[in-house]
Amino acid sequence: QVHLVESGGGTVQPGGSLRLSCVASGLILSEYSVAWFRQAPGKERQGVSCIRDTNNRTFYHDSMRGRVTTSRDLAKNTVYLQMDSLKPEDTGRYYCAVKNEECVFVYYHYNYWGQGTQVTVSS
Repeated sequence: QVHLVESGGGTVQPGGSLRLSCVASGLILSEYSVAWFRQAPGKERQGVSCIRDTNNRTFYHDSMRGRVTTSRDLAKNTVYLQMDSLKPEDTGRYYCAVKNEECVFVYYHYNYWGQGTQVTVSS
């Protein structure tokens, strides 16, 4: 049984930081590319980051490049999304998603999803 569980969301002021975690069971995350998507009310699901299965190369959406870093902890079977300099526009529900092979920011290409964790950036 595959389960992905996100955590680390919350409410922060503009300019603040959060570290989101995606903990997997039922699969080994190092064998997959792992992406973070977000969705705000009234907006489409948007890719945030992805880390490749083979070489750990990372990819970021232009809106967050330079403010986010995604990484793996193999021992904990966990992928992280470190977010800094957060803006109100970053508000949304953030989801961890897993697929075979290459990173793409196309949500329906992903095989497994977590339940999401809410991020709110407000003054």
